[in-house]
Amino acid sequence: MRGIWGKIERDRALTPEFRTCIERVYGERGRKALKAVDEGQVKRYRDFFIVVGRSNEYIVEGDFCTCSDFLFRGRECWHILAVRIAERTGLYESYDLWYQDTWKP
Repeated sequence: MRGIWGKIERDRALTPEFRTCIERVYGERGRKALKAVDEGQVKRYRDFFIVVGRSNEYIVEGDFCTCSDFLFRGRECWHILAVRIAERTGLYESYDLWYQDTWKP
């Protein structure tokens, strides 16, 4: 997988080869991550990446995510994978503001 991550970062494109590799290695998590990237559900703020899920927005920072899959199982979730793909391809919405400033009390 390491070689394909480097290739996508260099090419900055989601090729059919990369999509197939992601789906083969990550299964359903990979399919969900690719769908999130394709549908523009990955957003970059000054402080965090946000991935819009079915019922909530999830903060992703490095190898940490606020979703229950990550918090309870402690493993890489599809939100983290979506951010990894989006970062390398540039396929995310960018906001020049702090996400924490959008929180409602």
